[in-house]
Amino acid sequence: MKLRIPDYAVISTEEKKIRVPFSGVYDGGDFVLSASLTDGALKLSVRAEEMPLKSVRLRWNFREDELRGEAVKVLGDHWERGYGDLAWRGIEPERVMPWYMLVSNGSDADGDFTNRFTEGFGVRVQPGAMIFWQYDEGGVTMKADIRCGGEGVILGGRTLEICEIVFGEYRGVSAFEAARRFCAEMCPSPRLPKHPVYGSNNWYYAYGNSSHDEIIGDTKIVAEQCAGLDNIPYMVIDDGWQKNSCNAPWTETNERFPDMKALAAEMRALGVRPGLWVRYLANSGSTVAEAKEDWLLARDRTYLDPSHPEVLDYVRRLTLMFVNDWGYELIKHDYSTFDLFGLWAPQMGDSVTRGKWHFYDRSKTSAEIAKNFCRAIRDAAGEDCVIIGCNTLSHIVAGMYELNRTGDDTSGFEWSRTRKMGVNTLAFRLPQNGTFYMADADCVGITGAIPWLLNRQWLEVLSKSGSPLFVSCKPGVLSEEEVRELRGAWRVNSVQKNKARPVDWMENQVPSLWEIDGERVRFNWFADEL
Repeated sequence: MKLRIPDYAVISTEEKKIRVPFSGVYDGGDFVLSASLTDGALKLSVRAEEMPLKSVRLRWNFREDELRGEAVKVLGDHWERGYGDLAWRGIEPERVMPWYMLVSNGSDADGDFTNRFTEGFGVRVQPGAMIFWQYDEGGVTMKADIRCGGEGVILGGRTLEICEIVFGEYRGVSAFEAARRFCAEMCPSPRLPKHPVYGSNNWYYAYGNSSHDEIIGDTKIVAEQCAGLDNIPYMVIDDGWQKNSCNAPWTETNERFPDMKALAAEMRALGVRPGLWVRYLANSGSTVAEAKEDWLLARDRTYLDPSHPEVLDYVRRLTLMFVNDWGYELIKHDYSTFDLFGLWAPQMGDSVTRGKWHFYDRSKTSAEIAKNFCRAIRDAAGEDCVIIGCNTLSHIVAGMYELNRTGDDTSGFEWSRTRKMGVNTLAFRLPQNGTFYMADADCVGITGAIPWLLNRQWLEVLSKSGSPLFVSCKPGVLSEEEVRELRGAWRVNSVQKNKARPVDWMENQVPSLWEIDGERVRFNWFADEL
């Protein structure tokens, strides 16, 4: 389907819905909706004064030559991370597919792609609205949620650039390759790290129970195993270093971490790049001493409202402290969508939040507020600090952050969770790797609780995927042979030159057949777990 002006639009305000035939401009008196084909995209915008606007829905009815006269499957993305539920499915008209969707015939397991045809429907990254798509046998629907929180945005006379819509047609290639090309179309200028990012994260064996000395022990392990490699690994300190678990204040540490600046310097001296986890908007128990009443989020006052300019200043000050004062070279910020909207992606469906509430600045959409929040961190961190978004809105940070956590947590103790969250995420978000950002499918958790027979496979496919490899390894649980395998995986991933794709992903939500550097490899994710 070629990109064109939609057949009609539905504009929703706080008071009514208006359905109109659409030829590119609609003047509703209180607002003006515009769409123009420019630079290969359909640029959608709306201007309004005081009328609270909630959404814009566009509909393209298939014309005769646009109908697919064959069986197809459809793949959608997630608002933030994947939760083991990403999949190619048949046509489901009510299915909500955030940001973009792909429609394809055939199977990637068939090596002959001659008659393959994949279509992409999406928006370019960093839009001004929360966008989702729906596909049915009669056409394509796109909805742009332009609310501020749970209520209509009041633009106050300005023009909101809602999004840039792009369609893609890809013939004679696999659906995976089509997905990769379409991701590149949606993100013309990805921000990629200056060197491959890989290393260790202490979460999946420590789970917050750590200390200065234990981090130094972890640092020595990864530094020793990566000794001699041209690319220095990272050691990321996850939750547990600050005064309160999973909560502010971030300027105060607990007794197990007496000096974060000294710790970063010691880690660097041992041969790693130090990284740090943070949850910027948390304020449970009013732990942010400087927070004023109007800093607090109307939806839930245990969080800060990043639409307030003073909250963004606070976020910048923290980031400058982590990077410039303490010396951390990577920032991983977490709970980045949940704290804004109060929901995880599987709970969202067609609405990222519930209830009637709005942000402090009601003149901006939720997407703009999320984007400004992430941009404040990015700008304060500087050019040399790597940012990993975790639970971030994928399409908002694409082109802005070097890395993004693309799936929910794996595990150091439950193999079924690693298989569901990790393998599914790696396979279905891999087209975004190197096109949106480097896609972090999460860690290999090594505690001794998961048989090495299983973790070895996860380590192998992750290390050879061309995407970042992070490992959480409890000291002393690996044999000498297993240590050698881990060292080899880090060596391979330190350059991230491998090319991988899931072969059976159109039939299998946990793909077992992979093509790695041109050779097919089968993994047994359901081997004896006992």
